Amino acid sequence: MIVDKAIYRGGHRHGCGDLSDELDALRAGTEKDSFIWIGLKDPTDEEFELVNSELHLHPLAVEDAVKGNQRAKIEQYEKSVFVVLKTLRYIDATSDIETGELMLFIGDRFVVTVRHGEANPLQGVRHRLEAEESHLSYGPMAVLHSVMDSVVDNYLVVDREIRRDLEHIEEQVFGSSAGGDANVIYRLKREVLEFRRASVPLADALTTYMERGAGRLLTKDVLVFFRDVDDHLRQVNDHIDAYDHLLTDVLSAHLAGVSVKQNEDMRKISAWVAIAAVPTMIAGIYGMNFENMPELQASIHIGTGEFGYGYFVVLLVMASVCTTLYRAFKRSGWL
Repeated sequence: MIVDKAIYRGGHRHGCGDLSDELDALRAGTEKDSFIWIGLKDPTDEEFELVNSELHLHPLAVEDAVKGNQRAKIEQYEKSVFVVLKTLRYIDATSDIETGELMLFIGDRFVVTVRHGEANPLQGVRHRLEAEESHLSYGPMAVLHSVMDSVVDNYLVVDREIRRDLEHIEEQVFGSSAGGDANVIYRLKREVLEFRRASVPLADALTTYMERGAGRLLTKDVLVFFRDVDDHLRQVNDHIDAYDHLLTDVLSAHLAGVSVKQNEDMRKISAWVAIAAVPTMIAGIYGMNFENMPELQASIHIGTGEFGYGYFVVLLVMASVCTTLYRAFKRSGWL
């Protein structure tokens, strides 16, 4: 649907009637900073065709806008510029990143913004820009800068949240408790990948556009604003690369810690099995049904009586061997 539409002339907002008539009037006028800004939110084919029929947008850009799910990019055509931005929103409850899509058509005296999803709404951007008359004097490119700046600023917010999640995971994996969950680490790594898909292509596209796109729309006065956005964007991308490498290292360290813990458990189990094997073996030997086993009749005469000591000797041997093995395993660190 059409969320908002207005004419901006001399840094002030005015009502907008028929699009083609208003656009013809603006182009015929002498005010270079005047333009139409139309905002669409999840438009239907009929709504988008209505705008397209009035503004005569480039067919390739229209095809991308209709299909959606595009890579972040900036396409410069003969008379217009088509921009695709991936918007991000961090969800505190699940620590997930929700991705949306924002497209801009920028041409002679017009701007069309098409938003898909709930991430990064543009209402606040429009209100802030309307309060800055001097910035609006740069025309349609002022809208592109403000929208892109808002999207990238939101990247910085998501960047801080991911950093907090990463620090929490590091404390779990490398802390005194040496815990952590591989599923949590892997999920955060996937969110970082989702972040990368949004920001890295945009940085490359913006750099190329600033180098080659200077001209009638992107003047030197406006270029300085886009360089500031590019600087923030590259800062975010540097952080994303660092997060990706750190998560890989943390995941490897976590899996190594799990393996070490399993090895420690196996050594303890093996040590106790070895200790238990000795009395089991001795008891098994003397539990055989043979009569001619001298140890069974081992005895000593005490006074007028006879004391059978074989049973107690065997118990003593069992206890001695088990104690010796326990101390040996304890010194070696197995117990």
